[in-house]
Amino acid sequence: MNNYKISEEDRNKLLSQIRTLFKEEASLKQALRQQGENNRSEKEQIFLELLEVFDTLESLLNFLEDRPDEPDERVWKRLPKSLKSVQTKLLSILEKRQVLKIELSDHQPDFTICQVVEREIRPDLAEQTITKIVRQGFTIEDKLLRPIEVITSQQE
Repeated sequence: MNNYKISEEDRNKLLSQIRTLFKEEASLKQALRQQGENNRSEKEQIFLELLEVFDTLESLLNFLEDRPDEPDERVWKRLPKSLKSVQTKLLSILEKRQVLKIELSDHQPDFTICQVVEREIRPDLAEQTITKIVRQGFTIEDKLLRPIEVITSQQE
């Protein structure tokens, strides 16, 4: 068995370093616990916001189910407004998390943010003109999350 001897000074340095490491470990554990709690809190918040959207949709569906034989014209006039409010709420939830809807500034597709999913013959339009947005695109911070899916024109 080997017996190693260290000087009193080296021993004190090692003990000091060990104490520092234990303090750092405790601090990191505390930071990790706090981060976990923050993540749980953020998840709960998004779930509560999504439940508001769910409640709105459920209320709308219940209203329509309760009146199957009453095609009330007022209901049908309010339906687009009700659905628009749900869409607005969802966009608000996304925006709070830096998920932004991409706004097109031109009728020509920017292939860095657009994906052509279909072509339609439109001799009255220039080639590759966007005729319809099929699905909205979104970015998160500066990264493309989902491209805009579009239909473009073709001459023949």
